[in-house]
Amino acid sequence: MSETAVATLIGDLVGSRSSQDRAVLHQHLDAALAEVNDLLRPLRPMWITAGDEYQGAFATVAEAVRATLLVRVRLLPAYDIRHGIGWGATTMLDGEAGIEDGPGWWAARAAIEAAASAEASAAHRWLRTAYVVADGAAGAADPGLVNAGLVLRDERVTGLSERSVSVLRGLLSHVTQRDVAEALGISASAVSQRVRADGLAAIVAAHDLLAPADPGMGTGGGDR
Repeated sequence: MSETAVATLIGDLVGSRSSQDRAVLHQHLDAALAEVNDLLRPLRPMWITAGDEYQGAFATVAEAVRATLLVRVRLLPAYDIRHGIGWGATTMLDGEAGIEDGPGWWAARAAIEAAASAEASAAHRWLRTAYVVADGAAGAADPGLVNAGLVLRDERVTGLSERSVSVLRGLLSHVTQRDVAEALGISASAVSQRVRADGLAAIVAAHDLLAPADPGMGTGGGDR
């Protein structure tokens, strides 16, 4: 058993049972997870466990939060996904099968259930991510601060149009606005208008603030 707390992550596709082609849906999910795993290098790469759910583990809550946005924008608008982030210790029950348990996973389960419950409320129907700390877990990021940020981020992302999601996806990859415009076949001014009107630069800036320090990394919000 590892007594070191980690950031556990559980993801669940929203409304996937109504999908016309579940095999295609899972191909998209598997590809999105592989891309984000390559980008973030989690402690335990995100993997599909059963049905429409996946799990992963990260060294920090910040990296888990980044993963939730990166996976989500790769699936939107065709598919949406909710996430629960936990903080706590984990236990390896079966190393060969990769089965884990422990307070960290119980916290992530409580978090995703909280996100699902919030969606049933008109005031929070856009929420897709929640964070819970296991009882007694040391070194936890403040749940009030983290959840406040998630509320604001999810409200903005949930309301984005298909085109704005495409622009955001490019900016999160640190592609310039000019390159995004060229890839989407629209004018640079149209991209700039969407960045301003939909708060995309703020989403990218908040996302980048959670990244490990890297002097060589720029931001995607500028028109360089």
